[in-house]
Amino acid sequence: MQPLLPPEQRYARQIRYPAIGPEGQRRLGQARVAIVGVGALGSVTANHLARAGVGTLTLIDRDVVDLSNLQRQMLYDEADALEGKPKAAAAAARLASINRDIRIDARIAHLSSNNAEMLLQEADLIVDGSDNFSVRYLINEVSAKHGIPWIYAGAVGSSGMTMTVLPGQTPCLACLFPEPPAGGSLDTCETAGVLAPIIDTIASIQAMEAIKLLSGNSHALHGALLQIDLWHSEWQSLSVRDARRAGCPVCGQLRFEALDGTREEALAVSLCGRNTIQINPTQPLAYSLERLAARWESLGTVEHNAYLVKLTRDHMPSFVLFADGRALIMGTDDDTLARRMYTDLLGE
Repeated sequence: MQPLLPPEQRYARQIRYPAIGPEGQRRLGQARVAIVGVGALGSVTANHLARAGVGTLTLIDRDVVDLSNLQRQMLYDEADALEGKPKAAAAAARLASINRDIRIDARIAHLSSNNAEMLLQEADLIVDGSDNFSVRYLINEVSAKHGIPWIYAGAVGSSGMTMTVLPGQTPCLACLFPEPPAGGSLDTCETAGVLAPIIDTIASIQAMEAIKLLSGNSHALHGALLQIDLWHSEWQSLSVRDARRAGCPVCGQLRFEALDGTREEALAVSLCGRNTIQINPTQPLAYSLERLAARWESLGTVEHNAYLVKLTRDHMPSFVLFADGRALIMGTDDDTLARRMYTDLLGE
C-alpha cells in the first residue's frame, strides 16, 4: 500500500523545525518505541508519537476500556467502553486510522518478570504509561540490562512528574527511589482523583523528550525530575545530572531482582481509579477461553470474544478473564473477594 503522502509532505511542519529537519524525520521513521500502559498517559504519548511518524509503536496494556476512563484517556470512545475492548487493541485501531504508514503492535498483556525482556528488549525507547511501581522497576531493569533509554512519568490529582533515564549517563529510577513507596503512603487516582489536563501536560513532555531523543537531539533533554502542579500553577525542575549512585543495585551493581523474580510481585493488584482488582496467575490456563465460556454459561451472562471472557452475575462483581490467565474483578476493591472468585471459577 502506497503512503497517502510522502514523508516530506506529511510531516512538513515538523521537518521545518530546524532541530528536526529531514534527517531527524528519517530517524523518527526508523525508531521503535514500546509504550507500557495505554491508559491516560500512554494514550496521549502514543497519539503524539503516531502523528509524529515514529516508525514502530508497541502498545502493551493489561486492561479493558471502561466508561470512567473517557474523562482522561483520549484514544477511546463510548463504543470501546461498551464493548469492553482491550485498551491495546482499541488504541492500535485508533492510531492505525490516524497514520497507516507506521507499524503498530498491540500486546494485551501484563508486564511481568516472565515477559518484560521479550516485550521490551527490541525497543529503541521505552515510555512509561503504567500506574504502579512494580512495572516501573521492571522497565528500569530492562533499561539498565539492555542499554535502552526510558521515560518515567506519573500523575495524580492535579500534579505529575517525569524523568528521562539514559543508561550509563543519568541516574536510574532505583538511584532516586531504591525501594517502592510503602502501601498507602502515596495518593492514587482512587483516593485523590485525577484531572485530565495534568495527564496531557506530563504525557506531552514525555512525547517531546521521545522526539528529541529519537531524532538525534539528546543534548536537548531536560535532564531533570520535572514536577508540575497545574491547579496551583507550580513548576519545579530538580536536576538529576549528578544523582547517579555508583552503589545503585541496578545501574551500579547490575543486580536485576525484579527481572529475576526475587523482588516479589503481588498476586492481587488494585487498578488505579477503577474499583477493580487484577489477579495475576501463578500458572497458565489449562483450558481455552471458548471452553471456559461454555462452562460458565449456567452461572450468569457470558460474553466472549477473541481477547477475553466476561462473566456477569447479579449482585456480584464482573469477572473478566484473558488468555494469559489474568483476571479483572470489576466492581470491588476487596482483594480477598477477588482472590476467592478467581479460585472459585478457575480452581487456582
